[in-house]
Amino acid sequence: MEIGIVGLPNVGKSTIFNALTSGNAAASNYPFTTIEPNVGVVAVPDARLGRLTELCKPHKTVPTSCRFVDIAGLVKGASQGEGLGNKFLANIREVDAVLHMVRLFKDPDVVHTMGSVDYRRDIEVIETELMLADLASLEKQFEKVSGKAKSGDKAAREVLGVLEALKAGLSAGKPARALGLDPKAITEFALLTAKPVLFVGNTDEAPEPGVIAGFQDYVRTLGSGSVVLCGKLESEIAELAGEDRALFMKDLGMERSGLETVIVGAYRTLGLCSYFTCGETEVRAWTIPIGCKAPQAAGVIHSDFEKGFIRADVYAYADIDRLGSEAALREKGLLRSEGKEYTVKDGDVCHFKFSS
Repeated sequence: MEIGIVGLPNVGKSTIFNALTSGNAAASNYPFTTIEPNVGVVAVPDARLGRLTELCKPHKTVPTSCRFVDIAGLVKGASQGEGLGNKFLANIREVDAVLHMVRLFKDPDVVHTMGSVDYRRDIEVIETELMLADLASLEKQFEKVSGKAKSGDKAAREVLGVLEALKAGLSAGKPARALGLDPKAITEFALLTAKPVLFVGNTDEAPEPGVIAGFQDYVRTLGSGSVVLCGKLESEIAELAGEDRALFMKDLGMERSGLETVIVGAYRTLGLCSYFTCGETEVRAWTIPIGCKAPQAAGVIHSDFEKGFIRADVYAYADIDRLGSEAALREKGLLRSEGKEYTVKDGDVCHFKFSS
């Protein structure tokens, strides 16, 4: 999965990207510091992996991961090409989900391209530019389909109906993801506003509670999730390791870093979950869509597992965490054999049986 970090210039995108990936993307107080997108692969933090490693004692432990793309700042007018807008919009079109960075911090040394800090206005600017870009894209597709629909093509008429609904919704200021349309029906249009979004508020080290509450309330009205963090503080945490990191976070009263919350939040925004495989060789987390059936979950490991799927021996992480061994699970009747119609759940530990 690939998640694009977007926002206005100077909201902290590259700072957060660097902290997430321990990368070295340029981070300064000038617009368009990032021109080419930076890409980094980030492990998805999951405390359950540590516990399974403790119980199974494998040779190695492998977390699942996601890719973050630091996309240059969008500006008002991007849909008409302002600020290299067309190029940046193309970068957004290629990712699976959007992490929308919003500036909540006030720092006179860091220029705000619109003159002041206003999260509602800033969010609306980005959302409007993405909707305008989608409308321009739909106009082109509308022209192609309308002729076929008028000539009596049944399939074209159905597509035209979806296009009209999208056009009406976007024209009314609603992103495609908020229109209640079947996601499968709009996938082919590759719309920017159909992508799931996680809003991340970048605050001062001593943020105003009222600003945070207002930001979170506003994002809820948009039907999306939000995370609030201090980019400057997260950068400091990211530079530490081991005991120094743990002590620093303890002094701050933090059980989990803001970046870890962002990674997990982005993972959930995409509608993903994890299952595990455990053995002497490795303990590993695997990424699957929520609602995935057992054969498709097995196919994430290798296509042969899906083709030759016979059954899956499954138990819940919570059960082995509580009882401590597979032997104890068998004794309690908690190790189950599941077939092709089984929906793999987040936290399942699976052993797949397949024919070669």
